[in-house]
Formats: sequence, C-alpha cells, structure tokens
Amino acid sequence: MSIRIVTDSSCDLPDDLVKRWNIEIVPLTIRFDDKEFLDRVELPVEQFWDECAASSVLPSTAAPSPEQFATAYRRLREEGAEGIVVITLSSEISATFQSAELAARDFDAIPVRVVDSRSTTLGLGMIVLVAARSADGGAGLDDIEQATRDLSTRTRVFGAIDTLDNLKKSGRVSNAKAMFATALSIKPLIEVKDGQVQQAGRQRTRSKALAHVVARLAEHEGRIENLAVLHAHCDDVEAFVKMVEPYADGEVVVGEIGPVVGSHVGRGTIGVAFHEMPA
Repeated sequence: MSIRIVTDSSCDLPDDLVKRWNIEIVPLTIRFDDKEFLDRVELPVEQFWDECAASSVLPSTAAPSPEQFATAYRRLREEGAEGIVVITLSSEISATFQSAELAARDFDAIPVRVVDSRSTTLGLGMIVLVAARSADGGAGLDDIEQATRDLSTRTRVFGAIDTLDNLKKSGRVSNAKAMFATALSIKPLIEVKDGQVQQAGRQRTRSKALAHVVARLAEHEGRIENLAVLHAHCDDVEAFVKMVEPYADGEVVVGEIGPVVGSHVGRGTIGVAFHEMPA
C-alpha cells in the first residue's frame, strides 16, 4: 500500500530531506502589512528575516485553508497514493490541524488520517521524518498513524531566545523590560509543552543559555532518538551541533526556523528537538 505523508510549512525540515522522503508540505500564509506570502514557496527564510528587520510590527500568520489540504490530497491520489497521513503543528498554536481534518472529512477517494503533533518547528519535523521513512519502508496506514501518535507524546523541544526584539514588537514584553533585559544580556529559555511554546526560565549571556540547553538534553542521555538542532539564522550553529552530538543516536538533523515560529522567537534562537525513548 502506497502511503504519503503530508505536513505544513512550520515543520522547518531542510529541503533536501523533504525531497528525499517525498514529503508533501502545505504552506501557511505570512503577512507583512499589505504584503502576503506563502511560506517556503514565496518567502525564503533569508527574505523573511530582512522583512522582519524592516518592519516595526510582527508579521501575522494564517493557517492553510481546507481547500489547500484537499488540493494536496487530490494530487497525491493522482500520483498513486493509496492512503495519506497528515501531521500538523499543534492545534493549540494554529487552526492548521482543523483545516486538515475538515478537508479529510470531505475526501473519500482514499483514507486520510490526521494527527495533531502537539509540537512545532523540528519537533513536528522529526515526527514527519520518521513517518516518511516508515512509509518509504512499506509500513501500513494504521501502523504509521499509531506510531505518529505515540511520537507526539514523546517529542521534546527546548531552546534559547537571543533577542527580545520580536517579543517587544508583539507586545508581550514592554520596551522598558526589553531594554533592561538586553542591557543585562538576559536570554529567555523556551520549551514546547502541552502543545504550546512556553517560557522555561532565563540565563545571563548566550553561552550560559546554550550550556543550559545542552544540560537539559543531557538529562535524557541514553533515551534520545532522532535528535535535531533548530536555529534562526545563527552563526554559532555548527559549534552548538558539536556540543549536542555526543547525545545523538545518529546523524543530527539541522534545520532553520522559518517564519511561522521565527516571527515570535526572533533571529538567533537556537534549540533542540528529539524523541524521548520510553522508560
């Protein structure tokens, strides 16, 4: 049975892996004032950061419509798919999951299963990658869906924000607090928990923040699968990858944070995503 995997553009998987594993990506829409872009289609990451720097307000994001998902389902059916597993960013963050579900309800040509990853960026991306590899290996629809739902409960994502500029633009941090934190080199820590991106503390200086992320990773040593590094246009990403490599069970996937998450956390954010093995 030929199974295809569908996800959305918040997955932040590198293009080469998307092509290699035949993953279908449905884009979210990014809006800067009166300018509108399809993520990963009309807005490369480098252009996104340039647009952010030039704008005094954060861009807004819009979930794909049900019709966008339906179009993807029809195309995959025409390409020979006999079943589809859709894995979306957390329903706590976006209406993307609901759009994918609505489209699946009205599509009866082949079975479509929709899974809420309860994650985003490479937390979502690594679930998608595992599913795509399983599909390529001949796994069935039920097995892929079940494994994907299991991975969604074992996905961990945490990292460090380098600048408060985007949080200031969003109004979540006042100008005074942002200036004070910047003067003290405070770096907020974040974690994806309960389907949401949440604050997880703070550190003084970037080096301490990165060391803290590595220390959090080390707490799971021996129980880490599918380790990935996510970053927002970071010059020090190679050094950070070397810091986390001792905890990896294989090659570390490195992906750049795109507009969906990047618009909130800002340039310089860096972190890890992985699957925690059952105890």
